[in-house]
Amino acid sequence: MAHGVAEPREKFKNNALCPRLTTRTLPKSSAVRTCVIFNPTAKGNKARHFRHHLDEFAAECALKQTAAAGDARKLATQAIEEGFENIVAAGGDGTLNEVLNGIGDAPDGFDRARLGVLPLGTVNVFAKELGMPGQWKKSMTILLAGKEKTIDLPQVEYAGAEKRERRYFAQLAGTGLDARAIALADFNLKKKIGPLAYVWAGVLAMFAPKSEIVVTINGQTLNAALVLVGNGRFYGGKYRLFPQADMRDGALDVCVFPKANWFTLIRSTGMFVLRLDLPRGVARRIRAETFTLSSPQRSPVEVDGENIGHLPATFSVQKQRLRIVVP
Repeated sequence: MAHGVAEPREKFKNNALCPRLTTRTLPKSSAVRTCVIFNPTAKGNKARHFRHHLDEFAAECALKQTAAAGDARKLATQAIEEGFENIVAAGGDGTLNEVLNGIGDAPDGFDRARLGVLPLGTVNVFAKELGMPGQWKKSMTILLAGKEKTIDLPQVEYAGAEKRERRYFAQLAGTGLDARAIALADFNLKKKIGPLAYVWAGVLAMFAPKSEIVVTINGQTLNAALVLVGNGRFYGGKYRLFPQADMRDGALDVCVFPKANWFTLIRSTGMFVLRLDLPRGVARRIRAETFTLSSPQRSPVEVDGENIGHLPATFSVQKQRLRIVVP
């Protein structure tokens, strides 16, 4: 039950395509204020093709390339300080999340800049949610046109390595089986079989120790083995795990799974194979503006396909706070 995850960042330093923090800036006289932050390792061939043809857009945008973990976040903050108004994440969902948080790191970043997404990763869930085309040239045309929409901005406060930390996310978060599968996703297998690597990671996660999650939400307490949090409708591609989700309603959609075992997986097959809704009784759907997850074990938390820390975690949302570029 895993979905699109970020590429392992330790791979970046050995990639010949990405000299560290490579940056190409526009002349000061240019009226175009779009900056593309590019992860060259995202889905290899597709990203290399994009880089090969990027000169076609050289007069209309600047390019900043990542080389290691955290680069996209730093470069996004830097781009806002340089006056760019459109900050485009070119890569997978992990690159997108870093760019989003980099915008948030800049003073008044969400007022000063819009987030764009150029889908170059394996799954690109958020791009699918927005209706961005899979062809990067079509996406670039949309991004440079700059049509704006505001959506909700979710965030989570969680247990980091040394202290409580905060992270924004665009599409999805989770803990339990989902986060364990992300930890088990194999980089090389992902390159060979794409999204199916996450399915295999989910199978492996079934054999790991089960999580015991306590959900405190809307005045009630629930026990769960898997909790998924959605800002949009989609999970793992175009699986409609949250069919009623609205990215502008000021609330998060929460799927609470009391159990995450083989029977749960079998009952959910229709959603993954036939794109049906999740069967009744498998999970409880709740909508909330804020809630807390905790666990007696060391349970990881993931946002936009990347594990960031551990429970306890408190989720909240800022209504229509994020400016995005859409078709």
